[in-house]
Amino acid sequence: MTALLETTGYTNWILHALVWLPVLGIALVLGAEERKAKTIAFWSSMVVLVLSLGLWWAFDPTISGFQMESTATWIEAWGVNYSLGIDGISLFMVMLTTFSTSLAVLGSFNYIRVRERAFYALMLLLEAAVVGVFVATDVFLFYVFFELTLIPMYFIVGVWGGERRIYAAIKFFLYTAFGSLLMLVGILYLFYQVKSVLGVPSFGYVDFLGVPLTGTEQLWLFAAFALAFSIKVPVFPLHTWLPDAHVEAPTPGSVILAAVLLKMGTYGFLRFLLPLFPVAAQHPVIVMTMLILGLIGIIYTALVAAVQPDAKKLVAYTSVAHMGFVVLGVFALTVNGLQGGLIVMISHGLSTGALFLLLGMLYERRHTRTIADFGGIARVAPWFATAFVITALASIGVPGTSGFIGEFLTLLGTFETHPVIAVLATFGVIFAAYYMLPMVQTIFFNKLEIPENQDVKDLTRREITILAPLCALMIWIGWNPTPFLDRMELSVRAVIERVESVKPASQALGEVGEKTNEHQAEEAD
Repeated sequence: MTALLETTGYTNWILHALVWLPVLGIALVLGAEERKAKTIAFWSSMVVLVLSLGLWWAFDPTISGFQMESTATWIEAWGVNYSLGIDGISLFMVMLTTFSTSLAVLGSFNYIRVRERAFYALMLLLEAAVVGVFVATDVFLFYVFFELTLIPMYFIVGVWGGERRIYAAIKFFLYTAFGSLLMLVGILYLFYQVKSVLGVPSFGYVDFLGVPLTGTEQLWLFAAFALAFSIKVPVFPLHTWLPDAHVEAPTPGSVILAAVLLKMGTYGFLRFLLPLFPVAAQHPVIVMTMLILGLIGIIYTALVAAVQPDAKKLVAYTSVAHMGFVVLGVFALTVNGLQGGLIVMISHGLSTGALFLLLGMLYERRHTRTIADFGGIARVAPWFATAFVITALASIGVPGTSGFIGEFLTLLGTFETHPVIAVLATFGVIFAAYYMLPMVQTIFFNKLEIPENQDVKDLTRREITILAPLCALMIWIGWNPTPFLDRMELSVRAVIERVESVKPASQALGEVGEKTNEHQAEEAD
């Protein structure tokens, strides 16, 4: 495989292909007949997925920095370049995006019945924008892709969603747009700092890393970036838009929202917050605040999920709980914590995406999501029940599944620096069983008493094709996470070393205060 990739010059063009092939797919979808739109969209996404698989072999795990880089001038007067690259942090996010998009498109075949060309064009636009977020190495380009993801998701929820779709779509847009505007202010401030240092304008990510910032500047910029990414994650108490968006979104929209859009927030933590503002990232108050918010997200939303009568809303709240573990892993500031957080991101994308697909398939059969309306489904649809149970166990974090590996490493990394927080967070695993297992019991293993449930059909070949690779990956990562950990380790270590290379936050801020006092004294003299 490696020889084939070298022969085709794979590393020179693959990142461009992953961004622009979905755009080509959009053109094909819009130019086709309505009834052919879903087929064209599926095969377009499959081509992107197959090409992205080569990243597994082309990526060199012995290099910590960006690979497969390419740069072309875009807006020369502003110092904006079309720059792409990939490292061990973005590698899995790109592959998760291409994988989830293909399955979401295939899973929408029976769900989307109106305006099909528009829907599938938006799905491909969303894929192109999300991949762009993960591979952009120019901060201006990153921001363009980051904002572009809002447009297709807004229309996917607002046009093809449920009864309260307009409310959910507007709430999603306003929340995320507000945070993004503050981040834009921070980006512009860094841009002018780069320009003053280098003498030329530049939005290059590496140039941003070299900007000298005082501790106070880092705190303010950290706050601007952190708000944008925390809304996207979402971190408690900024999470209220997510359940509404999930419940009202069509099934493929919920899959993409859970599998990849939420990861843009935690990716921003790893790519921007820690490397750009290492002094602020070590500040005891900031670290403890983020850890406590992550912990509250784990415990509180798990308890809220347990009392939800709507199965889809229950799963929506679990996303906040899972992403709370990622927040713990990131701000534990340890290699185990960051690696665990990345594995949780991957596992959550697989398990929660699968849960939304399964609930969508169940809705197509029964036209209800109320848990009490089901019962005994396992008797008439055993394969359906099997896939659901495997997915639920991975979501809970049972040993042997991907969820266990991610949560174990996250808790281990957190215990190294904040043992009390880690111990309290372990209750989140117990609460996960508390909300997930009763739902599984009620839907699949209670008495088959309701007549409508007796005619529920088992999985079709198309549905098995969708769910089989998801379940296989949950188990594979659970039993053999080493290939994943090896590919992300050096990039994760580089982030930790970048943070640890600066002085502790309290010391740095103290020196800034002393310099400010000295300057004021000189002015008084």
